[in-house]
Amino acid sequence: MKIGISCYPTIGGSGAVATELGKALARKGHEVHFIVTDVPFRLGTFVDHVYIHEMDTTTYPVLRTPPYDFSLAALMANVIDEYELDILHAHYALPFAVCAFLAKQMAKRDVKVVTTLHGTDVTVLAQDLRLKQVMKLGIEKSDRVTAVSQDLIAQTKELFETDKEIECLYNFVDTDVFKPRAGDEVRKCLSRPDERVLLHISNFRPVKRICDVIQIFARVANQVNARLVLVGEGPDYNAARDLVHQLNLHNSVDFLGKQDEVAPLVDSADVLLLPSEKESFGLVALEAMACGVPVVGTIAGGIPEVVQHGETGFLSPVGDVDQMAAQVLQLLRDDELYQQFSINSRTRAQTQFHVRDKVGEYEALYLRALDEKAVKA
Repeated sequence: MKIGISCYPTIGGSGAVATELGKALARKGHEVHFIVTDVPFRLGTFVDHVYIHEMDTTTYPVLRTPPYDFSLAALMANVIDEYELDILHAHYALPFAVCAFLAKQMAKRDVKVVTTLHGTDVTVLAQDLRLKQVMKLGIEKSDRVTAVSQDLIAQTKELFETDKEIECLYNFVDTDVFKPRAGDEVRKCLSRPDERVLLHISNFRPVKRICDVIQIFARVANQVNARLVLVGEGPDYNAARDLVHQLNLHNSVDFLGKQDEVAPLVDSADVLLLPSEKESFGLVALEAMACGVPVVGTIAGGIPEVVQHGETGFLSPVGDVDQMAAQVLQLLRDDELYQQFSINSRTRAQTQFHVRDKVGEYEALYLRALDEKAVKA
């Protein structure tokens, strides 16, 4: 198949999943075209059968901002026709599903549009009534729609009042990349031998509750020798740094900024902290589990569909930093419990969320969409 993929290039779960899906499809012999504003952060080096089409927006004196969405739709239409795409896969309702709808109207070739909903396109953007109807159009005009958790499907149907069929295709992980002992050398650089390492990775938006991460760590560090590693950047970055200094933790907290290759960092940790207020899936939790790293997080969104409370991690109500700190301490102080959680985590990632199986599910979805086209023809 010839497959087009549009996604955000910046750090975040949607871009990571879209990029890893594209690479995996290419390794299976499909021709994959990324139609993007910039090279996705996880695309990295050359991958055979992968092509990148980067948008070049023209500025006009009469317009306050460049016509981003229209330029992207036009580029999609051009790639559809020039490279004879079979599938155009939009990751995020806005702008990609809407742009894909416009592109399908413009293109000479009949292409099937698949939209994957990742979370904040529904849980945050849909709160803006000015955007809600536009997003609903993009979703309902897609030939196939998927979401990364059952919780997100329920939220989508409720918010948009739609009866559009939405299939749950969970996110995935390559357990040959995210694996135990991948971060041995990184661990030596990050911490002393007697320190336990807590890790948080996100785009530092308010829903990630980065200050809760620091409050949890402060309580843990008061009991055991520990270090907190923060990976990412975003609007709450300065607030996080201010709180670290306010709590006099600056000698025990490392801000590493945006990192493209996170597998060694994830494996270098003892516990992953994910105290999010909203989380449609929690890809970083799955990546931690693949490395055998237990997760301490919240009962929010799709997290309970990934992390099994009492088996691969612990989950608490949003904002309960005392309970989450106690759970981290329980794991760090009980070696037998920790090892069981670690084994459970790795096993669950390998058997329930392996990239091989999930890519096969997407291939089957594409083929069903194309079969519909063949029947209609």
